[in-house]
Amino acid sequence: MDYIFNIITLLGGLAFFLYGMDRMSNSLEKMAGGRLEEMLKKMTSNPLKSIVLGMGITVAIQSSSALTVMLVGLVNSGIMQVSQTVFVIFGSNIGTTLTAWILSLTGLESDVFWLKMLKPENFAPAFAFVGIILFMLSKSSKKRSIGSILVGFAILMFGMTLMAESVSPLVETPAFRELLLMFDNPIIAVIISTAFTGIIQSSAAAIGIVQALAVTGNITVGMSIPLVLGLNIGTCATALISSIGVSRKARKVAVIHTLIKIIGMLVFMIPIYTANAIVHFSFFSKPIDAVGIAAMHTAFNIINTIILFPFPKALEKLADKIINENKGHDKQSFIDERLLNTPSVAINECFVKTVEMAKIARSSLLTAIKLTQNYDTKLREQIQANEEQLDKYEDKLGTYLVKVSSKSLSDHDSHQVTMQLHSINDFERIGDHAVNLLKSADEMHEKKISFSSVARKDLAMLTDAIEEILDITTDAFDNEDIAAAKRVEPLEQVIDRLIMDIKAKHIARLQKGDCTIEMGFVLNDMLNDFERVSDHCSNVAVAVIEVQHNSFATHKYLGGIKVSNEDFIAEYDAFMSKYASHIEG
Repeated sequence: MDYIFNIITLLGGLAFFLYGMDRMSNSLEKMAGGRLEEMLKKMTSNPLKSIVLGMGITVAIQSSSALTVMLVGLVNSGIMQVSQTVFVIFGSNIGTTLTAWILSLTGLESDVFWLKMLKPENFAPAFAFVGIILFMLSKSSKKRSIGSILVGFAILMFGMTLMAESVSPLVETPAFRELLLMFDNPIIAVIISTAFTGIIQSSAAAIGIVQALAVTGNITVGMSIPLVLGLNIGTCATALISSIGVSRKARKVAVIHTLIKIIGMLVFMIPIYTANAIVHFSFFSKPIDAVGIAAMHTAFNIINTIILFPFPKALEKLADKIINENKGHDKQSFIDERLLNTPSVAINECFVKTVEMAKIARSSLLTAIKLTQNYDTKLREQIQANEEQLDKYEDKLGTYLVKVSSKSLSDHDSHQVTMQLHSINDFERIGDHAVNLLKSADEMHEKKISFSSVARKDLAMLTDAIEEILDITTDAFDNEDIAAAKRVEPLEQVIDRLIMDIKAKHIARLQKGDCTIEMGFVLNDMLNDFERVSDHCSNVAVAVIEVQHNSFATHKYLGGIKVSNEDFIAEYDAFMSKYASHIEG
């Protein structure tokens, strides 16, 4: 009955392994941050760079499945093209083999101290101790992530040790030996390995179990080949599951990933086992160790990449035929939900969309100002279309950012979410003020009224200032430029002065009878919109600045800089000088 406890230990070891891998990969991804996506966008133009990039990211986050799911999400959101992902997948397949080499150290035997320390069961406890100290005592998000990585690695290796210890007694049982005999049939071995890896959704855990079996000396070279090839196919399950409900282009990414593995399996197994049937290779019956398993895993993926490297277009065409791409409507996602699995990438995509929102709001407002000067029905339709788009952006971004905020985030990512949540409402409100200006333009057009030459001159100067504050705010947000953001509030104060001056002049004209009450109402509405727009720009600028300090005490910040801040005073004087001719006029 001891074998029951050995099975329980094996399953427990697998659980520890999967948990440790998940904890380690999540922490690694958190440390990498949005740089992953930026690298993907910049380096996928060159096949060799893409392969190196795929290897690097997979090593960094310790999960080829996570990278493939990320690629599915990026294609589904229209951020990447299918052709850009093929070589990244090749690189990811190679990068994922590093885990097998680390796990192969469990079989290391030596009396030399430094070599003994290379054995995971010896150094993993030290990693766990250092990691838990960093995680519990450090206030730095980066150090806590490093601690989490070390603890995750230690748990992973503990799970591997449990699996290895449980397998040794199990191989002595008749039932387990019969199971191992099934692996002599390469087709059955491939099917079992593929199914098992697909169920646990971790090729690293599957390779760990194969290596644990190899340590006992009961796995031959002939058995190991289909087992390794099968687990390579099984790891595609995660990407295939993630591709359910996505666009056909995004689905092609998962299908291509699977095709690469299946074609590679056929290319390897058919000639090798055909030759063995004729020649009967003697090495097929020899036992293989954990290092041999790691070497075979790496060799398969490298050779497979070399063979398929010239045929990315053929892989795409084959994927097209499998999923029948030409049928139906291919709907693109705003920001794919699958990117939530890699929060830093999701946050970076939200940032890109928020920048788009800022530019739409800026364009809409400036178009509305033109409409008050020269009425045009096409411009009117454009403003209304922009307003609908801004509403959609605010709704979708707000909902998505709330979902992201529930994830485990680094300090930087958390600050980014806060800044974007603060800003999307301001950008949407700028669009609302564009609609208000449109209504003013409609009223002027319908009643056939216009401003006096003096009022037009006043508004022209104010429009220049509004355009400048919109440009500075948009650029500051887009580039996260603190220096530019600090220029917004001084200009906002100057705009307030301009508006006060224009209102005072208008009252003077009313008293002289040079202006009508009717035009006064229109002018007052427009000035209120301009004032609110500059206020929203100020809010965005403060969010950009305060995110660096993990604080959003807006009123405290604004009150502080206006009292004795020399930079603020200098910028204010510069803007005053630029617009002084109007204020003094």
